[in-house]
Amino acid sequence: MNTLLDRVHQARKNDKGFTLIELLMVIVILGVLAGIVVFAVNGINDRGEESACKADVKSVEVAIEANYAQTGSYPADEAAAEAAVVPEFLHSWPATVNYAAVGTNFTVTGTVPGC
Repeated sequence: MNTLLDRVHQARKNDKGFTLIELLMVIVILGVLAGIVVFAVNGINDRGEESACKADVKSVEVAIEANYAQTGSYPADEAAAEAAVVPEFLHSWPATVNYAAVGTNFTVTGTVPGC
């Protein structure tokens, strides 16, 4: 009987597999790590939209100033600004930008929060 018990112990020592509990723990840990990565990437996208909006605002400001340097006046409204700067200074008018002229000055604002 002692030899049978020794054989069982010997067989367990040579067993090189993982138990079901160990595999489940690995799956749970990977799931938690995946959840952390998803939320971290979401925050990066928000900052990217804000930065893109700020870049659009700056591009429109530079295009309006370039147009002013050529014509000597600022466009009266957003439609006039778009018509004046798009063919020559901008490829297209950004959807995230609002333009307003007040007297001899202008303001360009972004529509994305934080912009």
